[in-house]
Amino acid sequence: MPRVVLSAFPMIDPETYREVLADAVDEPVDIEVAELGSTERLIEAATGADAVVTDINTPVTEEALDATDLRVVVRSAVGVDNVDVAAAAERGVTVTRVPDYCTDEVATHSVSLLFACLRSLKPYDDAVAGGGWSWETGRPIRRVSASTIGLLSFGPIARRAAEQLSGFDADLVAYDPFVDGDEMAEYGVEKVGFETLFDRADHVGVYAPLTDATRGLVDADALARLSEDSIVVNVSRGPVVDADALLDALAADEIKAAGLDVLAEEPPEGDPLVGRDDTVVTPHAAWYSEEARDDLNRSGAADVADVLNGETPDGRVDPDADWL
Repeated sequence: MPRVVLSAFPMIDPETYREVLADAVDEPVDIEVAELGSTERLIEAATGADAVVTDINTPVTEEALDATDLRVVVRSAVGVDNVDVAAAAERGVTVTRVPDYCTDEVATHSVSLLFACLRSLKPYDDAVAGGGWSWETGRPIRRVSASTIGLLSFGPIARRAAEQLSGFDADLVAYDPFVDGDEMAEYGVEKVGFETLFDRADHVGVYAPLTDATRGLVDADALARLSEDSIVVNVSRGPVVDADALLDALAADEIKAAGLDVLAEEPPEGDPLVGRDDTVVTPHAAWYSEEARDDLNRSGAADVADVLNGETPDGRVDPDADWL
């Protein structure tokens, strides 16, 4: 009997996996739920299993792959930065992800964070709750139609954000070495270089996956190119932005604010970016809607079923992909 281990993570719904696998696999499938969160727990839970459906907090390392006989690792998310994809490929283990389940949600969340910061919603709300009633609390606020918004990476989420932003008459520029200018132009976006993005943009949205090349990509030098009215939004992965550099830029009033759905450590413990007047921080929730959660689990379960049935899953991660 095939055995599938699911992380006891709120995003992962065991009932959906049971439903999909019962319909898609001819033989009974043993589904277990386990607390993961570390290599040691993963090895303990997945020894003897055919598949594991993992979360953001569980590193799937070479050690874990050697200690188990997994056929497939499902990363229940868009990113696979906690999975050693190359090591899995060397051992014949399929890695899958769900790349499109929350495109609209994350794009909408990024635009929401941008406008929450741009319109000083947090300072206004705090001031009114404390008995204040002055428009000056939120100064300075700049007109969005007079601004340039930069998109760091131009995958599906950034493209959807560009579509959403197109109605606000702002200029849109993007940096992505893997997307050509003609493709960006279809969305009304101008392709620019990395430094030019920060030179020209009034506000920057970070959508890049976390890789060796993007870790710390938004550093002190990049932030120094922005103006004192600039806003940085990050809905990708926390380490893409140098947290110390971002804190320094905020503390020195070198940029106006930051909207963050991701942090270097999640959940945060004493993170100085949390609780500031000039930050809006949400708990890695940009992906969430009830529809997105259902799509996530059904797609992940379908990938498990495909591997158990000897087929290539739709969500398979190409170990030779440029963005890894």
